[in-house]
Amino acid sequence: MAQRTHTARLGFAVLLLVPLACSDDPSPAADSTVSPASTVPAQTADPADTGADELPILDQIPVAVAALEQQLGGPQDYFEINATARLVNLFVALNAGTVAQAWLYLDGTLTSEEGQAASGGTFQAADADFDPEVVLSKVLTDVPDITIESFYIHGDGQGNVLYGVLATSAKGGGLDIVLGADGTVKSVDPVT
Repeated sequence: MAQRTHTARLGFAVLLLVPLACSDDPSPAADSTVSPASTVPAQTADPADTGADELPILDQIPVAVAALEQQLGGPQDYFEINATARLVNLFVALNAGTVAQAWLYLDGTLTSEEGQAASGGTFQAADADFDPEVVLSKVLTDVPDITIESFYIHGDGQGNVLYGVLATSAKGGGLDIVLGADGTVKSVDPVT
């Protein structure tokens, strides 16, 4: 099973935590490929309104997807969808997965940026099969003293959908925690 290798993260303690350079293979020895989030500027809301003590708005992911797919005329391929306590980011794969277009869903409004060159695994929203009521429950118990900054969904390049959270530890530093659809903690890796 492919996993993510993280070579860099930007603005971890800020509102939006989008992976900057990830591969479709999370093993430490994997060669890094460019993901859409590494080439598309992170979209954020007002930093003074981060909601750092709140959980990501998982219930807004299907709402954001429905709004975007209605605007674009049907189901889309995504490199990544992520949610913070305030917003949902959707990275749409265009031109056979060679371009990522970043969309931001905030307070019921969609905005986008021009597409950027990208590569990586993709998925369709219908493939994301997680229960928003359950997916974060185990990580909050199994990895104590963390603040979940964002929840992400991305394609692994082999037809699978991967889930995870980016979190800050009360002891300092950032963590990338890969989850199963049922919330099972699969791995915990430090983020630099």
